Amino acid sequence: MIRAVRDRRTGRRFSGLCIALAVLAVAGCNQNPYLAGPTTYPPTSVGPSISQQGINPNDSRLAELTRRVQLLDDNNRQLHTQLAQSEQQAQVYREELDLVRKQLADTNQQLESASIAAREAENKVRGFQASTQMRGGASIQPNTNLSRLASQLNLGGLPVRQDGDRIRIAIPSDQLFAPGTAQLIQQSAQVLDPVAAQLRSLFPRQRIGIEGYTDNAQAMNGGAAASHQLASAQASAVLDMLTRRAGMPLGQFFIVAQGANRPLQPNASAAGRAANRRIELVIYPETF
Repeated sequence: MIRAVRDRRTGRRFSGLCIALAVLAVAGCNQNPYLAGPTTYPPTSVGPSISQQGINPNDSRLAELTRRVQLLDDNNRQLHTQLAQSEQQAQVYREELDLVRKQLADTNQQLESASIAAREAENKVRGFQASTQMRGGASIQPNTNLSRLASQLNLGGLPVRQDGDRIRIAIPSDQLFAPGTAQLIQQSAQVLDPVAAQLRSLFPRQRIGIEGYTDNAQAMNGGAAASHQLASAQASAVLDMLTRRAGMPLGQFFIVAQGANRPLQPNASAAGRAANRRIELVIYPETF
């Protein structure tokens, strides 16, 4: 509340408002913060101002912007590096995926081939295991007395052995062929003629397989294909001898090229390799 003040000497009364106006007038109107005009602040003791230091505020702002641009450039380079690494890793994944797809396709092809081979083998087994076949009005039964008949074989020292329901007769290839060839030597007839005579007598209707075997030398020098080719050629030469010279039915035989498979002895020694070079006549219980 503004109180009236009475001057004791003059008896005049002054209000508090007049007193306040007088104070402001003494202080100066330029000190009023609400009046127009530039605002000034007293200097501080911290240090000289930017203008006193001679630094342009625009230069300071430009330096800050330059620093930020540099940071953005650094971040951009890092992002490009990470992107390149990601693309490289993605390429590795794509190559691995292509490899897996190729392996899967190869596996499917192998499974299909195995399935076809299994069906063919099954058909052959069914043909061999047919208990009764009618040919020319006659009923032909599988021979179940092979063991008894095999005991009657007298082949002058050629090994004969039972192999399940089959009989195997082993003939050394060195007694039939020139070394490393399918060319029959002259004494081969002396070996094969007695064998053919006993086969005609004891097993006139049995199916007989002619299996050719080699040692591993042919496979090492010319590969597995060369080994099988030699085995096939030697088996074919024996087939020709048994059918053309001995007069046995061609339909009674079939040939199998085993190559270096199923060696009888290790190939490390000359004796072992000689034992592995052989022709085996395999007599089956099935008839033709």
